[in-house]
Amino acid sequence: MAAGALTAGAFLAVLESLSSDDELRKYKRAFPVARRGTDRFLGVRMGSVLDLARASADMPLGEVERLLESPWHEARMAAVSIMDLQARRHTATPEQRRELYELYLRRHDRINVWDLVDAAAASVVGGYLADGPREPLYALARSPGACERRTAVVASTYFLGTGDTGELFRIAELLAEDPDESVQKAIGWALRTAGAADLEAFLDLCAPRMQRAALRYAVEKLPKGARERYLKAS
Repeated sequence: MAAGALTAGAFLAVLESLSSDDELRKYKRAFPVARRGTDRFLGVRMGSVLDLARASADMPLGEVERLLESPWHEARMAAVSIMDLQARRHTATPEQRRELYELYLRRHDRINVWDLVDAAAASVVGGYLADGPREPLYALARSPGACERRTAVVASTYFLGTGDTGELFRIAELLAEDPDESVQKAIGWALRTAGAADLEAFLDLCAPRMQRAALRYAVEKLPKGARERYLKAS
């Protein structure tokens, strides 16, 4: 994409030119929402989507929001990927981080599939909340929307980079009995990254209440005996 093509319209024109029936069939195999028709896919290879997002990393947030409004899944993935790139910049100002955070939460209705959450929640939401009050995470965790609850989990993984596991464990405990599989899988893989010692202390308390999907993911890297013990507890 040319350096000056930083509008949503120009981005979508390039994206649409890259669509293929073969890629669309792959998405329908991989994404239940594509098979059901509850989300629309162009059929653009995800690597190409991310390449275009990187080329458009300076896109103004107003144009990013227009991308989020697109019915095409790949366009919304590009939008959250651009937000992620902007949030990760060392030169990003507090005001820019706040604007990214507010856009993410304001348009969470468009960040409505698990992979869109995973592309930006840690850097945009977790990164913004790292140095301030974290109550917004708990508001997300209590949301009726599964993607908002997944955001709470994924955003809390940001703090693991500073050795802070407490927020993740508190969110995971709050959502231990969550009925949504996408939330459970996020809890499981997030816990798996927290470190065995802290994880086992958490599982001693919460494993009996956890859903099976979360527990299976969480114990994958534990020694065999510990894995079996926790799986039997659920």
